[in-house]
Amino acid sequence: MGTRQIEFHIAADPPSRLDKALSRDVPAEENLSRTRLGRLIESGAVLVDGSQVTDPKAKVTEGATVKITVAEAEDSHIGPEEIPLDVVYEDDDLIVINKPAGMVVHPAPGSPNGTLVNALLHHCGSDLSGVGGVKRPGIVHRIDKETSGLLVVAKSDAAHHGLAAQFEAHTVERYYRAICYGVPDANEPRLRGVKGVSFEPGNVMRLTTQLARHKTDRQRQAVLFHGGRHAVTRARVVETFGAPAGLALIECWLETGRTHQIRVHMAHVGHGLVGDPVYGGKRKLAVKAFDPATVEAVRAFPRQALHAAVLGFEHPITGESLRFEANLPKDMENLIDRLRAPLS
Repeated sequence: MGTRQIEFHIAADPPSRLDKALSRDVPAEENLSRTRLGRLIESGAVLVDGSQVTDPKAKVTEGATVKITVAEAEDSHIGPEEIPLDVVYEDDDLIVINKPAGMVVHPAPGSPNGTLVNALLHHCGSDLSGVGGVKRPGIVHRIDKETSGLLVVAKSDAAHHGLAAQFEAHTVERYYRAICYGVPDANEPRLRGVKGVSFEPGNVMRLTTQLARHKTDRQRQAVLFHGGRHAVTRARVVETFGAPAGLALIECWLETGRTHQIRVHMAHVGHGLVGDPVYGGKRKLAVKAFDPATVEAVRAFPRQALHAAVLGFEHPITGESLRFEANLPKDMENLIDRLRAPLS
């Protein structure tokens, strides 16, 4: 595997730590994040004025000459596959995809190919400058296989680091649309008694719990109030269906982004998502709410009715505010059209 040498000088008023100083002064076109630079320092790949420095916290002075030996990015062990992609936005640093339901984001033992990563390796090709030293797309967040909608993926190490920091800080805007059983409403006494539920102005339901893997079913997440990871979801009703109202189109937005968060939170409050095979999305509807064909369409909906509709963040390199929207996919649109139809 080949290597390249990067040489530059430390500018005026350097930060107190070497890794921070390198992150500030390394040429931008090298696409090296502070995390990657820290690893290069620790591996002995950094010389300061001719001397090897292996402590990321070491001090560095203005005018010091830095030489970094960087291995050329390796090809990923994951193979590229020519799979069509709905590209919403793309530049040298990142790509935003509207993922279809049924596509896994990253290869795993049960899904070794046909994934979003396989498709991106083919689509981006030589445009991938290397994430963590490997020519691969930088996955900073995921949505479930059967959830559709927007994902941002990094094409460089620096973009990956910048996007990951925003997700960690919970500053990324993420809105979902979903179809749930029942109508979550502040006036419903039952909901008022569910632990973790509160209501904010505008009939916005706020769900605050801990989430962790279920003790006996490893495919599920479970709501906890001690231990696990902090999780906050907000939801509001957009439209109701049926007479009496039996289903609702809801908008959910995430303060945190845990595995299955919306699905498990909505199930916790008794308003599970239509079609959700894990958290009970096959509930019976009131006999008078819909005609038999509509009831069957709801029962047969083949996936959780959940779509990542809005994604907003700050561009990790330019600082520009970006916001993207993706319309509901056809399967959810068709189901909503049927739910809106008057009883025959």
